[in-house]
Amino acid sequence: MFARRPAPLLATCLLAIALPLTAGELVLQAPDEIDELLAPYLPEEAGNTRRLQGTLSEILATEGYFAPEFTFREVDGEVHLNIDPGPRTRIASLDLAIDGPLDAPARADIVRDWRLPIGQPFRQEDWNTAKQQVLARLLAGEHADARLLDSEATIDVETHRAALRAHYDAGPRYRFGNLRVEGLQQYSPELVARYNRVVESGQPYREDNLNTLQSTLQATPYFSSVQAGIDRDAAEIGADGTATVPVVVRVRERSPRRMAFGAGASSNTGARVEFNYHDANLAGRAWELDTGLRLEQKKQTAYADVFLPPDPRFRRHSLGVMAERTDIAGLQTERYAFGAQTVQQRGSVEQRLSLNWQNELREPDGAEPVTSRALVPNAMWTWRHVDNRLDPRQGTVLMGQIGGGSRATLSDQNFVRLHSRVQQYIPLGRRDTLILRGELGYTLADSRHRIPQDYLFRTGGAGSVRGYAYQSLGIKEGAATVGGRYLAIASAEMTHWLDEDWGVAAFIDAGDAVDSLQDVRLALGYGLGARWRSPAGPLGVDLAYGERTRGFQLHFSLAIPF
Repeated sequence: MFARRPAPLLATCLLAIALPLTAGELVLQAPDEIDELLAPYLPEEAGNTRRLQGTLSEILATEGYFAPEFTFREVDGEVHLNIDPGPRTRIASLDLAIDGPLDAPARADIVRDWRLPIGQPFRQEDWNTAKQQVLARLLAGEHADARLLDSEATIDVETHRAALRAHYDAGPRYRFGNLRVEGLQQYSPELVARYNRVVESGQPYREDNLNTLQSTLQATPYFSSVQAGIDRDAAEIGADGTATVPVVVRVRERSPRRMAFGAGASSNTGARVEFNYHDANLAGRAWELDTGLRLEQKKQTAYADVFLPPDPRFRRHSLGVMAERTDIAGLQTERYAFGAQTVQQRGSVEQRLSLNWQNELREPDGAEPVTSRALVPNAMWTWRHVDNRLDPRQGTVLMGQIGGGSRATLSDQNFVRLHSRVQQYIPLGRRDTLILRGELGYTLADSRHRIPQDYLFRTGGAGSVRGYAYQSLGIKEGAATVGGRYLAIASAEMTHWLDEDWGVAAFIDAGDAVDSLQDVRLALGYGLGARWRSPAGPLGVDLAYGERTRGFQLHFSLAIPF
């Protein structure tokens, strides 16, 4: 509600020289901030000046100017409108009342964070926002039935002071009760409980927790729609007035089985076609089967993975098998692998623990074929602190992993593999982003021989050192490039966004993979690229020059942080 206290000389304050209907072009003369405020609402011709004065007065009032003076003058066929907005009205007092069982610290925090403090200019938009923020804060906490009972801004036009009053009813405190799931046909309520990390019976109601549970379930392959709320009609009121309410999750199940066909291309591995089959309810146990065949020019892969629902510690376990053939940089490989993995999110850190066995046949052009076997336990940790997971402008991503094999446990060579990455995003102004990337790797072993290529290092191509063919930087064995025991990569890229969707980039990369530190000689690549913000993340196309090969390479990739 909005009220004004009239001034004795209000008619004088709102002065208009009578020009009932004027056809001349309208010229506004006012302070810059008033000109900018009113410009979108001014007609080309003055027309009915009394009506125009009323409209402009209402607009000025929304910014705290309640006593403007208007003067209309005809000059050479034009109508000059001079506006003196007068003093701006400021907040003089605030009466913020909240009924109900609201904790004193919470009440004090709400008053302290009020958006329109005493002394600040009155703006209608800020007044509306301030009232809504208090209500949203109450609703987001324990008070799911909070409401705004009444509000009023009383404006004293003579003294240019505003007295604000807002009255809320917080309603009872709410606590989460038992979880009830509706709409299940193929799955049991236990499946929903396994994904529930935030809504616990007996805990204070939090709107954010309900939203998190809803979005978590929506992201699973089991449901096409999810709605999470509370059943107020089934509330149980305690002696202290606290209401304990059941949490109701309404779901619509998705068809568990689906097939997909796809095609694409990559500058690293060439054209691609793919078939995929997914079953989200394998053996009727809500296990996910993901299997398929991916045929690329330089790599062909058949795979099958089974993912289990989260366990009570919210770990996601999986099993998988794979057969793969590659022909990259003169090196042909055939490998067969199977393994198990567990993934757990610990705050901002994702932990992956795995155990994999593989058998690899390596056939370099111009050299003897070699067979390597390894049983490798591996641990990887990834820490992300970015403003947007798909398209970051600011933040850091860190990754570190360690793994190894032993002759004593089904491996042909003793080795320990260490690998780390860092990616830093730095915003420069509104449209520019600097991306710094570094990568280090070391395989501790007496020799690289009889170690599968997965546990050695090659580089080159999109996502590593641009300006060179995919995995063409490494150790020469015959006419082929094979993996070495040391890896180092550094990169800097500046992206300038021309608009919301398109940008240009300049970059420089340096890196190499070697078998001895004495052989380190970083290969340098640099160039220009284009960026497009696709729904899946920034898509990059780069033209890079490699100093070592004195040639150009075209790269394209989806630039999502690892």
